[in-house]
Amino acid sequence: MNPYQAPLAEMKFLLEKVFDAPQTWASLPEIAENVDLDTAVAIMDEADKISRELIHPINRSGDEQGVTHQDAKVITPDGFKEVYSQYAEGGWVGFCGDPEFGGMGMPKMLGVLVDEMAYSACNSFTLYGSLTAGAALCINAHGSDALKEKYLPMMYSGEWAGAMDMTEPQAGSDLRNIRTKATPNDDGSYSITGSKIFITGGDHDLTENVIHLVLAKLPDTSGISLFLVPKIKVDDEGNLGEANGVTVGSIEHKMGLKASATCVMNYDGAQGYLIGKPNRGLVCMFTMMNYERLAIGIQGLGTSQAAYQMASDYAKERVQGVAAGGSPTGATSDPILVHGDVRRMLLNIRVLTEAGRALSVLTGQQLDIAKYGDGEAQAKANRYVGLLTPVSKAFLSDRGLDAAVTAQQVFGGHGYIRETGIEQLVRDTRIAQIYEGTNGIQAIDFLGRKVTGDNLAALTEFVAECSEKLASLSQVDENQKAKVQALFDELIEVAQLVNDKKLSNPAIINACAVDFLDAFGHVVYGYFWLLMSDAASADVDSDFASQKRYLSDFYITKMLPRAKYHLTQVREGESAIMDIPEAFF
Repeated sequence: MNPYQAPLAEMKFLLEKVFDAPQTWASLPEIAENVDLDTAVAIMDEADKISRELIHPINRSGDEQGVTHQDAKVITPDGFKEVYSQYAEGGWVGFCGDPEFGGMGMPKMLGVLVDEMAYSACNSFTLYGSLTAGAALCINAHGSDALKEKYLPMMYSGEWAGAMDMTEPQAGSDLRNIRTKATPNDDGSYSITGSKIFITGGDHDLTENVIHLVLAKLPDTSGISLFLVPKIKVDDEGNLGEANGVTVGSIEHKMGLKASATCVMNYDGAQGYLIGKPNRGLVCMFTMMNYERLAIGIQGLGTSQAAYQMASDYAKERVQGVAAGGSPTGATSDPILVHGDVRRMLLNIRVLTEAGRALSVLTGQQLDIAKYGDGEAQAKANRYVGLLTPVSKAFLSDRGLDAAVTAQQVFGGHGYIRETGIEQLVRDTRIAQIYEGTNGIQAIDFLGRKVTGDNLAALTEFVAECSEKLASLSQVDENQKAKVQALFDELIEVAQLVNDKKLSNPAIINACAVDFLDAFGHVVYGYFWLLMSDAASADVDSDFASQKRYLSDFYITKMLPRAKYHLTQVREGESAIMDIPEAFF
């Protein structure tokens, strides 16, 4: 396998030239005091080095060895504990965490790029820190001052890990059916009893404690509450005490992510502490879920970048056949890069990856403004976060699997064997479409709640802003601008058709949601490509500008028409799907 190299020039370009991160950060005092563009570039350089030299070397060995469950202990693969210790000491677990409790206070707009590098290097390893950061975010947003002071510094430092415990065998996407119970204790704590499944990072040997955020029901209520449940009890001075009745029933044996501990967790009267208000657990948990869903989208994005690099390098090295019309060098065999179909596959991966990175940065920017801004700017950012989060999770992870499979195809037969490493990417990224809410559910949330839930208000606002920016671009082809704008207009038209039918034909949302989300993703990617091409036109590096122009032309010509296909599917409605009698299945 070739060593991973972060696309640092691309990342800096997006921050500086496309989304004007310096202006965004300067407008948010809590961020401005922690970072500027020079600092961000230095951080990305260091993140690249750590991802390449520290994390990537344990990727394949971690997959081959996997996690083991021995004598009630979960053991991670060789090297993981040592690498995690160095990673945590560098402050990366608390990268975007609250400085008041030991976090670095970095913007999510930068954090998404750091996350991408780590996911490109090793999906399994990166999940441990990601879950800890998400759990800490939830505690910071909804926990009591006492809980924050006791737990957050140790979580941001990476000395303790975090996990979120929602799913049960009978309650996956429909959490109303959970059976885990929380009984009040005399001291204000709660006794938690029940079991959870599919808990990422539920237990491991990377840290001395794991802090679980557990959804459970209080007595005589149907509502769901959220509780902080440490694996090891913590006294008032922050010292570890006795075991807390939190045990691992088993670990899952999975298709991929074999170095990530996915656990069945049992709670036998474990002591827990309420986070937020009773029966409002899902509200608290979704503070974390917005960030985690973006993180899983970035898992797909990181996979896309790694897949492109591996396939591109292979296509330059692998010699098979000759170019159409004869070899330009007179050779009897040429690198497969000369073949049109191989170029098609590589270009498909690349244009979706680079536009996907733009989506991740924009979503991170809106999360920062929603968290640190005020007034109407904050309110608008919250609307955009609601709109973009399900798209970031679903579209990025769907395209991540597409990229891995396409890259595997570039390798041909060599892509199906372990030595090249590309088959691991396929296996590891497959889950990203499933966990943190399946992509079908993301699409239903997008179309049902975020688009038609407010009668298109947020979507119309977002499209209007994109259209205004699109009209201002002066260094791109006017016909290409017109194509993207026409699809934006059609997107609104089709959304209105669905909105008009949502009450009379309620199944239309569920049946058409995936196509609508995919249409939105492809149109927005077309918009991003014109933004990037326009911004790159002034770049002093003429090769960089030419690359962006070529890639933009490819996307608008070859990929953007997919949006029209998906919009046509939505126009056809739900009848062809829903009219078929159940007995036919």
